[in-house]
Formats: sequence, C-alpha cells, structure tokens
Amino acid sequence: MSAGGLAACANESYAMRELEVVSTAYNSTASQTANDPTLAAWGDRLRPGMMAIAVSRDLIEHGLSRGVEVEIDGLPGRYTVLDKLGGRWTERIDIYMGEDVAAAKAWGKRRVTIQWQPAPSS
Repeated sequence: MSAGGLAACANESYAMRELEVVSTAYNSTASQTANDPTLAAWGDRLRPGMMAIAVSRDLIEHGLSRGVEVEIDGLPGRYTVLDKLGGRWTERIDIYMGEDVAAAKAWGKRRVTIQWQPAPSS
C-alpha cells in the first residue's frame, strides 16, 4: 500500500481496513483545549488510563466513527475512537495520554499504520 492509501483486506464493506496516518498525542489539560479538558467531541468523558484516540474528520468517512476500535502499529492493545480533531487536519490521529504531558511530548509526531473494522452503519 502506498503512503496515505486506504486498503481493504477484502471486497466486503466491513472488512478490516488499513491506513498510514500522521500521529500525535494529547492530554487532559486546560492548555490543550478550549473548554473542559475531559470532555471529548462526542460527549464522552476522558480519564487517565483510557486507550482512546481522536481522529481527523476525513477519517470518519472511512469508518473511523465513535466507538470503533483501532490497532496502532507499535502500540499494544486497541484504542477506541472517542474524539474528533479540528477541521484543518486530514489523515491524522491524536492518541490520548491522560495527564502525562511528558509521554505525549516523547511520542511527538510520527507516521503510523492503523487497522480497524468499520462499524456496520459506516
């Protein structure tokens, strides 16, 4: 798959999908939000320890909607889509790192491959 290209593992509309995206990290701090730092875009409350991500709005059209679980190459486990990025970002995820600002800074900005299965309504 070429960088930034979307690949389906089968012809079915709900097959696993894979995409290379830009990845950053964010925290529940007042300096990183305009309002309540624990309130995500779909109304979910974020708490340290949650494995959650925010996605750019263009990725929602590819089936990365609220509640979809995502595997991120290089990280263990599955992350749940619970937040949205501002409209200026494309092909981007933001990994939630609770209140650990040092961990978010250490993560920095990097390209990663993500895999997910879109929800049936996608």
